[in-house]
Amino acid sequence: MHLNVSEEKIPKIGMEFESETDAYNFYNEYSKVAGFGIRKYSAHKDKNGRVLDRIFCCECQGHRPNDKRDELIKSHRPETRTGCEAMIKINGRYGSKYKVVRFIAKHRGHNLVSPTKVHLKRSHRGVSDVRASLVDDLDSSGIESKSGFALLSKQVGGHENIGFLFQDYKNYLKSKRTIEMKAGDTGGVLEYLQQRQLDNPNFFYAIQVDQNDLIANILWVDAQMKIDYAYFGDVVCFDTTYKKNKEGKPFAIFVGVNHHRQTIIFGAALLYDETTSTFTWLFDTFSRAMSGKQPKTILTDQDAAMAKALSIQWPETCHRLCIWHIYQNAATHLSNVFATYKSFSKDFSSCIYNYEEGGEFLNAWHDMLKKYELQDNEWLERLIKIREKWVMVYGRRSFFADMTTTQCSESMNSVLKRYVSYKHNLLQFCQHFDRLVSDRRYEELKADYRSSHTIPVAAFPIQILKHAISVYTHEVIKLFEDELHKAYDAEVDLCGQVGEIFEYKVTHFGKSYHHTVILSMCEEKVSCSCRKFEFAGILCSHILKVFSLRHIMKIPELYIKKRWTKKAEKNIVEGRSDEVRVEPSTSMNEDEENKLI
Repeated sequence: MHLNVSEEKIPKIGMEFESETDAYNFYNEYSKVAGFGIRKYSAHKDKNGRVLDRIFCCECQGHRPNDKRDELIKSHRPETRTGCEAMIKINGRYGSKYKVVRFIAKHRGHNLVSPTKVHLKRSHRGVSDVRASLVDDLDSSGIESKSGFALLSKQVGGHENIGFLFQDYKNYLKSKRTIEMKAGDTGGVLEYLQQRQLDNPNFFYAIQVDQNDLIANILWVDAQMKIDYAYFGDVVCFDTTYKKNKEGKPFAIFVGVNHHRQTIIFGAALLYDETTSTFTWLFDTFSRAMSGKQPKTILTDQDAAMAKALSIQWPETCHRLCIWHIYQNAATHLSNVFATYKSFSKDFSSCIYNYEEGGEFLNAWHDMLKKYELQDNEWLERLIKIREKWVMVYGRRSFFADMTTTQCSESMNSVLKRYVSYKHNLLQFCQHFDRLVSDRRYEELKADYRSSHTIPVAAFPIQILKHAISVYTHEVIKLFEDELHKAYDAEVDLCGQVGEIFEYKVTHFGKSYHHTVILSMCEEKVSCSCRKFEFAGILCSHILKVFSLRHIMKIPELYIKKRWTKKAEKNIVEGRSDEVRVEPSTSMNEDEENKLI
């Protein structure tokens, strides 16, 4: 019986233990080496609840009792009790310690298990505090249970060394989540948000309740989001297409782009519905969180309730429809057309992007309808009535940070799905969303380091590119280089001159249409019919072609938009603990932009 058990691990009559737990742990350790499992059996307690005596027995002790419900059970669990008499009894009646008063070592009715299988016994399985902490970290990092368990197995050299089974891993997480939800789904979120605000007074959250005083909508904005919005909140993309749960409750995010052209998050909200009243509350509350600042441009889905709320709360903000959502809706309403005609997608995109005058766009649009016999399509009829909100020819006068909205909506939706799931409760959802925000900020930190400590190699050894490299971040330099590439594949002709004002026609190779560039040498101002600078904030290839012709070797200060430069995030001012304030930028203001030729 005790061939593989060292003498000091074998229970003996008269052994003493400080507590019942110590006695249990000793006998359990003995049973693990010997090859069986144990459980607690009978006990007697005094009036204060102290255990006077206790029997720890082999898990195979006794027999399964009869149950009148047995006839209702289709498939019984396998029998494990065989009437084994192995046990140990401790007595604590005559002192503060517990003494072993009886020990039966012999087992009957079952075989002992080998060392490689003993870890499967219930008494030898348990998620220790150390392991629990690691499991919590794996879960909070978004690692699935199966992958987390595999990682633990690899760390300790095999499943048998972990100390518990995969089912125990899942049960621990389930139990933990049940405890977290005792206060209720929204109650857990409230406690979480309140703690965030205690940790940082600049953290902002707001709650709207319904007529029954139940939580309907929640908005939260942390301190860094406020700072990011102060720098880059001129253009905002608002998206509610991600549904939080099976009931379809929308999760809304306010996002934009930073000076590295990375998507950044300005705020998040869990909404009850998508009505005008909900959006009105949300936009008003978001504006208050940002000290009253409203975006110059906002990109949204094609939603009537949202549009109405924006006209009420932010009437001065330029409202444009997200082109990514236009494409999504087109794929739904015109699925047969996309499937039948491979060229339709190209023609549809051409109408959106390729025209500089409204008349040219309308002619191309009617030609497309005729070509694909879509003159009577109701969805397209409704879409063309609001063309000023989505066709690029009508939007180039407004600054969009070079967002055609695919960068924000499409990428943010795909990223969000990697962090959160409809299976998460509200508290888990918020926690995993914070993990997403943290990861995005770390990507920005890496981009800041790269921009500050490395210098891109110029694709062309020319002065204006060297100037751009000294000013812009790496990602914006790539855009500038692309425009330079295009400039060298274009020809330019002087069309007219009035004093120091020159008009040029720039035509790209292989293109039938041209762009008009007007340059004022005395005022050092320039404009192009493509309106790339007004839309994207960087000079277009047509202007760069004219600069090359006129031997202009530096980007004029007026056309360096500070939000794209390495110094975009300067001028932060320390304020009160409940306020974040940023000094105004000295880059070109809106009035100066409007004075462009």
